[in-house]
This record gives sequence, C-alpha cells and structure tokens, in this order.
Amino acid sequence: RTRSLRVRPGSLVEHAFGGERAGARPCAGHDDGRIVMLDVRRASFRSMGTDVTVIVHGDAGPFGRAVAVVRAVFEREDRRFSRFRADSELSHVNARSGRWTEVSAPFADVVRLALAGWFHSRGRFDPTVLDAVIAAGYDRDFDEVLAGGRGALRPPMPCGRAAEVSVTEGRLRLPEGVGLDLGGIAKGWTADLAAETVVGGGLEWVLVNAGGDLRLAGSPPEGADVGLEDPEVADAMGGRLILTERALATSSVTRRAWGEGLHHVIDPATARPANGAVIQATAWAPTCAQAEIHATQALLQGPPFLERAAAILWLADGRILTNLVSEEVLGA
Repeated sequence: RTRSLRVRPGSLVEHAFGGERAGARPCAGHDDGRIVMLDVRRASFRSMGTDVTVIVHGDAGPFGRAVAVVRAVFEREDRRFSRFRADSELSHVNARSGRWTEVSAPFADVVRLALAGWFHSRGRFDPTVLDAVIAAGYDRDFDEVLAGGRGALRPPMPCGRAAEVSVTEGRLRLPEGVGLDLGGIAKGWTADLAAETVVGGGLEWVLVNAGGDLRLAGSPPEGADVGLEDPEVADAMGGRLILTERALATSSVTRRAWGEGLHHVIDPATARPANGAVIQATAWAPTCAQAEIHATQALLQGPPFLERAAAILWLADGRILTNLVSEEVLGA
C-alpha cells in the first residue's frame, strides 16, 4: 500500500513509503503523473529549461488570466537569470567579474538570498560554482547537453568564493574570474513571485510547478497529492505526500545527469559533481527559493540535515530517511 506523508516535521525515521515498486496505483489527473487535485484547471508551458504547470480552481476567465500572469513572470525572469542567453542580466554580470556592475533590484534580491543560503548552509549551497558546473560538462542548455552537444570535460574548477561577492544598493561586484550560477534558486524565486502575484490579484489559491519546484499560495480547500519521483527508476513514483501550504523542491544526482558521475549538483568542497550518501533530497520550506537551498544542503550534508529542517532523503544504499509524519494511507 502507498503511504502519503503530510508535510509536518516529526522525529527522524527510516521510512519505506511506497511508489510503483510497492505496487502503488499509477498517479492520475495530471500530464506528468505527479500531482492529483480534483476539480481544477491546469495548463503547462516551457520556460527556464523546464516544464511549468499552473493549477487553479475557478472559471475559464480567471484561470486564463492566472496562466497569462505566470507565463509573463517566467518569461521576464528567464530573460534576467538565464546563463544560456548572451543578453541576460546574469550573463552581463558574469562577463564583468572583477568590476562593479549596476543590477536590477530583483537581481540583487536573488543574489542576497543565494548568499544568505551559502552562509546558513556553511558553504554547501554555493552560487559561485559556475566554472565547476561548466568544467563538469554542463556548458549549454540541458537539452543540448543530452543531445551530445557539450564541450570536452575539464579539470575541476575551484569554487567557494561567495564570501567575496559584494552587493550594495543597485550594484554588485564578483571576484575576478568568478561567475554566478543562479539556476535553481532563480527558478524557485520565480515560482514564488508568480504564485504570489496570482493570489495578490484576487484568486483564492494557485499551485505553480516549475520542474518539481512547487509553490502553493493561498488557501486551497484540500492539499495537493504530490508524487515524488523515484531517483533510480525512470517514470516511477518513489513516494507521495500531501502539500497543504508553502513550497517543495527536490535536488537529485540522477535527473539532470549526462554520464556516469556527471550531473549538475556540485559539491563546493571538491568542485566536482556530488558523490555522497544521498542521491535525492526533497525539502519543504516557506518559499521555493528557500526549499531550493535546503534541498541542495540536504543532499550534500546527508542525514544530519534532518535535525534542522523538514526533508526526505533517498540514500545510495536504498534507504529512505525522513522527519515528516505519515498520517494516512492511499491505495491498496
């Protein structure tokens, strides 16, 4: 039977809550098989290198306006934060490392969030890993990487220079030769902004799913039944949980991967793709941006992370550890 976890921190347990391995029913009601909510409307589009889905309850008019708002927010912020666009603000900032550069208020806000994440995670979340990510082979849009378009692998590049990044009102300075990679936290921040904008416009609630970054804003009558991908079995669910508020994010070494031991999660301690005890971490937080930071920290720190925040960890030895509380059973 398939256990569903309700997001509420509890004591640390070893937990084998099922997915298709345990004979669970395939998920229904959503095109990616992950989210089940009844009596809702949903629409998807592509942005920031991933699929973005908007889920709301309401008539066609408010639904259409909500989708338009979310799409506009994502398109605008992709132009700001993409490292694969030569005309993005991020590319401009990275090209001017070593010099003070004028930046927009949203850009400065996200950099401050990233630097705070670096500080509170004791360096495990590090926005200055760009050169190490490129050295590992993630040097262009991920679809092109999978198609074999990446350049030759390079020796690992040192990172961990977030302490040298300076941000003031409207200006930013990177250390010479250092680039920012804001991909995950920028995507989470954009999901937060889009969801809050929709609810601020009068809609009762909205769920924005940006490639697994989930932000639930407002007050739905029931939570979202979310399927969690199995990190080792393609197109299978490794578990389910009920999200009733706030946000989830997942970090995995098996998803954005392009070869044996090659993936996008860099361990700043080694400047190489992470190769630790955890292969996937799903974290809950008040915002997607914070959940992104927590998921990366949890994947790199391992089980000790569960002493400080809500998460589910899939370990390389097959165990699943979580500090969330199992409250109900779905399926048979």
